[in-house]
Amino acid sequence: MPKDDVKVMFDNAVHIGHRTQKWNPLMKKFIHGEKDGLHIINLELTTEFLEKALKFLGQSIAEGKVILFVSTKPQSVVLVEETATQCKMPYVSSKWIPGLLTNFPTIKTRIKYLKDLKSQEASGELEKYTKKEAAKMRKEIIKLQNALGGVENLKKNPDVVFVLDTVRDNIAVLEAKKVGIPIIALVDTNANPSDIDYPIPANDDASKSLVYLLGKVAEVASRAPKPKDNDGK
Repeated sequence: MPKDDVKVMFDNAVHIGHRTQKWNPLMKKFIHGEKDGLHIINLELTTEFLEKALKFLGQSIAEGKVILFVSTKPQSVVLVEETATQCKMPYVSSKWIPGLLTNFPTIKTRIKYLKDLKSQEASGELEKYTKKEAAKMRKEIIKLQNALGGVENLKKNPDVVFVLDTVRDNIAVLEAKKVGIPIIALVDTNANPSDIDYPIPANDDASKSLVYLLGKVAEVASRAPKPKDNDGK
């Protein structure tokens, strides 16, 4: 990665961490110093670890593996959905679904139920029910679509999980670790990097930082050779 990228990362606030009192001591090796009560992330290390993560991501995509993108942080919802869609990968951008990774067979039945309801709605079959029953089923479709729409084509557990905020979405991290799925993640100064296989020390709050970093992900995905179109199957 060119040295100029360090300046671009600086310009995009990738280096700005949390307030010093909110730090996780395990992030010490990634911290350059502090300024105005904020920890400053060492962008040279960010460059190094980002390269490793992107290399693994590119290899995974080239091998036809499925990457699940996770971020329930409001300011990143649209961004993570767009990135995952561009990469033709599943995503979770609403509330994390408990058991998504540790109890996927049960989640799979809910996905099937969602698809069945959508099929009935599309074919007009809901019209055979009373208005009250049909309205209830349509509300169920909206609810399930919000929760499961991003993983609707997932047939099995993903091969890799990419988490934007490991503190907010710590359950996703715990479930991935429990079932042995490699994790790529942004780790801000309040995170625990020891839980992550491919940590990327970076600001996980600022929109500019997220746009820059996910832009790098999208670039790698677009360049990686794909044996087949990958829709999460």
